[in-house]
Amino acid sequence: MPHDAEILGLVDYEIKDIIREGEGVVIQARYTGPVSCPHCGGERLRKKDRFIRKLRHETIGMRHSYLHVDAHKFRCESCARYFNQRFPAIRPRYRSTEPFRRQIFWQHYDGICRKQLASRQKIGTATVERWFHDFLKRKESEMSNEPCPQILGIDEHFFSKQQGFATTFCDLKNHKVYDVVLGRSEAALDRYFRRLKGKEKVRVVCIDLAQNYRALVRKHFPHAKIVADRFHVVRLISHHFMAVWRQLDPVGSKNRGLISLMRRRRDRLRSDQCLRLDAYLEQHPQLKSIYLFKHQLDSLMRKKTASAKICKRQLIPQLLDYIEELKGCGFEQLKTLGRTMGSWAGEIAAMWRFSKNNGITEGFHNKMEMISRRAFGFRNFENYRLRVRVMCA
Repeated sequence: MPHDAEILGLVDYEIKDIIREGEGVVIQARYTGPVSCPHCGGERLRKKDRFIRKLRHETIGMRHSYLHVDAHKFRCESCARYFNQRFPAIRPRYRSTEPFRRQIFWQHYDGICRKQLASRQKIGTATVERWFHDFLKRKESEMSNEPCPQILGIDEHFFSKQQGFATTFCDLKNHKVYDVVLGRSEAALDRYFRRLKGKEKVRVVCIDLAQNYRALVRKHFPHAKIVADRFHVVRLISHHFMAVWRQLDPVGSKNRGLISLMRRRRDRLRSDQCLRLDAYLEQHPQLKSIYLFKHQLDSLMRKKTASAKICKRQLIPQLLDYIEELKGCGFEQLKTLGRTMGSWAGEIAAMWRFSKNNGITEGFHNKMEMISRRAFGFRNFENYRLRVRVMCA
């Protein structure tokens, strides 16, 4: 047949016959490519026996297909050793072809559960898991030599109650997960950072306001610029502001409607919502001044891709003034916020120059949580890491 390779998905095979058996299809074929000794590579071979290899092949339409290939036992005249004929895309002693195993992998990868896939293809659930894990290892080995990305995002996420948190390393430039490491402390991550390849090529590292991550980045990425994640900075400001509000008005701070208005940006409120918020703030003059200050500080934090000249002449002086005002106010929560922003002033100022942030990493955390839910949780962290590296890349 002129289209044997297109029908089988295999090269150098010739179809002899196609037989319908029940709900499946049996394809009888023979291999027409070169044959050599797997031990010495010799081509002077002598046929000693003939047999048929019966293999499960990838589905044709909605029907199961089985591949029956004519095979021989050979004796190599060069090394005097016996061997069974080897075929491309068919591993020795396997009872399925590589295209069929790849089909099972992608169907399970796309979300079909093991039980349903095993019932549909008439194989065992353990076989589905074993093949899936095998292909994950292959794909992970292809990525094992990748150097560290130039723009790196580092953030933590929860793994399990027994093993605690894990740290995600994300390639923010190419939008993919670079690696996942168990632990989030300096002691847990120091060994991994020492073995990391291509550290000298990292130019930007985006982190949240975590002292341990900053210490590790300064130690292992001396040429990298540390950039604070904008979301965490804005959330920190909102957290301390809400704490002061609860201190000033314990009753009003429990009103869900007011909580929603206080947390949202003023430019995203409707006119009636603005009137309601202004009426409440008029009753609490001290809270009103703090709210306006917080609104101005939020607006400063949300600026993006500013030039170096604007940062140096306008934004950085404003930031330093706001930090001094926070440190000098009468509320301990705002003083703490001022001290925190003062210690992170350089990293906060750097985020005005770069548009990348850890929002990409947080998005992958949602996908990683779905991977864990689909598997009903992981006990072995290496299995979890293997799936994340492949499925989030």
